[in-house]
Amino acid sequence: MRGPRVNRLAGAVLVIPLLLIPGLTTAPAAAHSIAAPGFHHPGVLVSRTQLDTVRRRVRAGQQPWASAFAAMRTSRYGAHGYTPHARNVVICPGDNGPSAGCVEEREDALAAYTQALLWYVTRDRTYADTAIRVMDAWSGTVRDHTEGDAGIQAAWAGASWARAAEIIRRTYKAHGGWPHSGVQRFSDMLRNVYLPKVSSGAPDYNGNWDLTMEDAATGIAVFLDDRHAFDEAVGRFRDRVRAYFHLASDGPLPPAPAGSSITTPDQVATYWFGQRRYPDGIAQETCRNFRHVGYALAATAHVAETAHHQGVDLWGEIHERVRAALEFHARYELGARVPGWLCGGHVELGLGAVTEVAVNDLRHRLHMKMPQTLLFTARQRPAGTDNLFVAWETLTHADNPGR
Repeated sequence: MRGPRVNRLAGAVLVIPLLLIPGLTTAPAAAHSIAAPGFHHPGVLVSRTQLDTVRRRVRAGQQPWASAFAAMRTSRYGAHGYTPHARNVVICPGDNGPSAGCVEEREDALAAYTQALLWYVTRDRTYADTAIRVMDAWSGTVRDHTEGDAGIQAAWAGASWARAAEIIRRTYKAHGGWPHSGVQRFSDMLRNVYLPKVSSGAPDYNGNWDLTMEDAATGIAVFLDDRHAFDEAVGRFRDRVRAYFHLASDGPLPPAPAGSSITTPDQVATYWFGQRRYPDGIAQETCRNFRHVGYALAATAHVAETAHHQGVDLWGEIHERVRAALEFHARYELGARVPGWLCGGHVELGLGAVTEVAVNDLRHRLHMKMPQTLLFTARQRPAGTDNLFVAWETLTHADNPGR
């Protein structure tokens, strides 16, 4: 669904093999646990300082946070009595074939995150208990993801699960808390069902896959206090960002993802959907559609933000690359004429409300100029959810640099 399995290179058909995804791990989580006292909690996408800022602004009725909160609270994900729909096996084919549980899993994970945010802002224990009920339902049921989109499905859901679990585990203790048995079972689920899928990589697939996988992997690693998994995810992320968002300083051709089968200029052009000119900020999927570029931008910002909370300055490494990509795509979203050399003179717009986290860092921490992106971001507010893995980021990150 999200990554092509057939690329046409130099007139021939190259069938890219499906990911070799490890099977379910059955060893107990304790055998793999790595003590990491340096991790900061809560620290998956949002820090306690940021959460406290959100709570203070909403309680004071400040905009746009109050409107963003109201939209979240009245969404279906914020409903009291939200009912989970857990499945033993989530079946997600990549060819629009019969599926089972894909939408339900993503929505339940987003609901758990939504309920966790509602808990923190309101201190209404009903929300925390609902988040726990949803997470417990899945940790007691799900055992695998199958079919061609198993990896990206696990990434979408896993990213939201980690954010929800991190908030509840680290902030609900004094109010009844999440029982240790539930935390342990959920930890086992993340380690055994999700982490193997998102740690496998997808170098011949479209880059939004790998970047979203690293989003999930970094969040899961922080929740599990697993330094090894965190470092591996950051390493994969550094490679994929360079191969996905181009800067002229990289050279005349974008670098191929490490481990991919892409080696020639013609193969690069095919992988980049026919594009042969690579200015600052263009993305591997620009000529596919901006919607998938938006997924990649969101995932990139999520990884860098989580790393920031853990004392790893990925933003310092990628800020110019991300700024260029944001400005490049926002320009066309705002109505700029598409030149003939770009995607044959036609692009499919639809970037989505995915810019808040990156703008928060680049503008409010690094003070970078990004006029196109700021205008585009203002038009998206208050940002809601893409129903995949992006949710409520005006609320959590608009002008909220935290520590």
